[in-house]
Amino acid sequence: MTDSTAAKVISLLAERGETFAVAESLTGGLIGATVTDVAGSSAAFVGGVISYATDLKARLLGVPADLLAREGAVHPDVAAAMAAGVRKLTGATWAVAVTGVAGPDPQDGRAVGTVYCGLSGPGSVSKVVDLRLTGDRQLIRIHTCEMALDLLLGVLLANSGEHSG
Repeated sequence: MTDSTAAKVISLLAERGETFAVAESLTGGLIGATVTDVAGSSAAFVGGVISYATDLKARLLGVPADLLAREGAVHPDVAAAMAAGVRKLTGATWAVAVTGVAGPDPQDGRAVGTVYCGLSGPGSVSKVVDLRLTGDRQLIRIHTCEMALDLLLGVLLANSGEHSG
């Protein structure tokens, strides 16, 4: 349940006085929309960037242009750089970023369903999850949103000493 995951993220961050931001590519704003469906989301969610076009990843989020030229937009290092970039841009405590191929066609030599979720947090907290999703375009986008929020919640719980489940 993405809504309950989003609510848990908002609640936990608000209790801690922390914030988060998102950088979205293939989801086109779905993560931000899911989060802002939660009443009280403004207590922790600062906003995000929808960097659908590859050049915006470099211009707005500081993803190295040489990385994008060499690997394309769908790469784990791009997800990590997007997360770090949106965190810096917004001043948020935490950030998640997603880049991938929702379909119907492959992109940058990557198969449909290839998705990378990046996370950036205080200190040197950085993580990238490599997903291989199946389904149609909409299902891949929905699952990407769920996985990004799950990733953030898991890291938040791990950093608070609590356990999910």
